[in-house]
Amino acid sequence: MKRKRKIPLVVISDIHLGTYGCHAKELLQYLKSIQPKILVLNGDIIDMWSFTKSYFPASHMNVLRQIIKMSNQGTRVIYITGNHDEALRKYSDFILGNFELADKLILDLDGKKTWIFHGDVFDSSTKGYAKILAKLGGKGYDLLILINSLINWFLVLLGKEKRSYSKMIKDSVKKAVSFVSNFETTAAEIAIQKKYSYVICGHIHKPQMKEVQNEHGKVMYLNSGDWVENLTALEYKKEKWSLYQYKAQHYKDHDTLEEKIVHDIVYKILS
Repeated sequence: MKRKRKIPLVVISDIHLGTYGCHAKELLQYLKSIQPKILVLNGDIIDMWSFTKSYFPASHMNVLRQIIKMSNQGTRVIYITGNHDEALRKYSDFILGNFELADKLILDLDGKKTWIFHGDVFDSSTKGYAKILAKLGGKGYDLLILINSLINWFLVLLGKEKRSYSKMIKDSVKKAVSFVSNFETTAAEIAIQKKYSYVICGHIHKPQMKEVQNEHGKVMYLNSGDWVENLTALEYKKEKWSLYQYKAQHYKDHDTLEEKIVHDIVYKILS
């Protein structure tokens, strides 16, 4: 068995447990391979917008069990609420042992102030009537991920490379590209104003590490990405941030996405 990597701080977000697109088995492999002092779950961990009793497979529950196990073994787990798990916000500031629930977090990392929050506060589509449309869009996106996975299953059978059509669609929509750019700029500008060294978000499913500078100063903007398409996490070690991306070849006895999807479809049919 491989020795676990000891990491002072790990940030993951947008897991979306309870949806077809969630890479729960891959995430579980990653969580079992690390031993962080602090694990920040930066929003949209459980997708309460899409949650149904008929679909929450064992692989998704195992992720929750692993997080609880890590907390019991000494990891400080901080769950920051997002828009898809906003129902938990009524319990913000709840603390039980090593587990904490919060809306945002400010850490001091080697003398540098770090602001961590999900990011939906900048997104008008998560409020009011637009929220209803966003929920419908979320269900459509989940269906697109499912169809994409089935297409990739056939592509692999034909000896061809997999393709992420859902990601291609998002990246090609000018409004989506503009929103991401505005989101990053807004987060960075506020962080500079508040004199933070780092600002860390999730929400937009776009992993990123870049320095943003304006006439008032500079800040390092980071985004932890997601576990639907990008399978990424942020790791802080030796006073440096790095962006981790899951690679199947780093793990033994892993299931492919297609095997996971087929398993989950069978699970839903039999439930």
